[in-house]
Amino acid sequence: MALREGFFEPLSGMEWPRFSAPPTFMRLPQVSDWSKLDIALIGVPWDAGTTNRAGARHGPREIRNMSSLMRRSHHALGICPYELCRIADAGDVSVNPIDLNDTIGRVERFYATLHKAGVTPLTAGGDHLITLPIMRGIARGRPVGMIHFDAHSDTWDSYFGGSKLTHGTPFRRAVEEGLLDPKRTIQIGIRGSVYDHHDMDFALDHGMRVIYIEEYFELGWEKVIAEARRVVGDGPTYVSFDVDGLDPVYAPGTGTPEIGGYSTHEAQQMLRGMRGLNLVGADVVEVAPPFDPSGNTALVGATMMFEILCVLAEVVAKRKGR
Repeated sequence: MALREGFFEPLSGMEWPRFSAPPTFMRLPQVSDWSKLDIALIGVPWDAGTTNRAGARHGPREIRNMSSLMRRSHHALGICPYELCRIADAGDVSVNPIDLNDTIGRVERFYATLHKAGVTPLTAGGDHLITLPIMRGIARGRPVGMIHFDAHSDTWDSYFGGSKLTHGTPFRRAVEEGLLDPKRTIQIGIRGSVYDHHDMDFALDHGMRVIYIEEYFELGWEKVIAEARRVVGDGPTYVSFDVDGLDPVYAPGTGTPEIGGYSTHEAQQMLRGMRGLNLVGADVVEVAPPFDPSGNTALVGATMMFEILCVLAEVVAKRKGR
């Protein structure tokens, strides 16, 4: 199928070697006029919410580099997202690496403006705190459900004597602020040691569906994604993919690795299983390239972004009547 007028085509590795040309997400053009877009690919190069191993601020740049390995069509789904939607790299949000609150405000304003323009965001982080201001930008007045891939619930209350804004607290804040509907939220792959036996009380008491890794392996990925579809239903749904949900043999370049996770193949199958859901945005976070000189974790991040992009483009195109 030929691209419609006004749609954007990624550079082909058959014509431009993948190591050439400026790095952009999926080798697409960078576009600043959001009226020309249906889906924006965005970087938030910021990790001031990290509580231990920093480095996710370098994630968007390396994910861009590795996304040169993505081709235009999905071999299993039969989807070419660029034939369905106008998609481009919308650049990075301007961040302040030394002022947490300033950056949170910048991210919120960026996404609020994008949302007002009717553009659906797919974001590369950055640490997981970035999801909170993204939700502030796109979910005020209309709480979203969420499919959350992670080793950690990220619903702690505070760190270090009262810090309420860290990459371990975004979804508690999002529920408190009415941005996230906990009863339409599922967390997949939760595992690892805890600080206290009550660490999960907030998530469970508010009705989040928590699938610990033990249950994940008992059920298998097909039943897990079927449960995710049941939980979120047909309401607006956000997808947040933390690469530490994967076993660190697949993604060692992350700030808080936890052994015993699912594989990249299983993650791909689950993302493909979201096809047809009412998706309103997504992110891939916690890629920390300094901890993986091979670049494999950034490749994982780029691949998961492409998997999400394909199912996202299909639903956005349907909403637009294409």
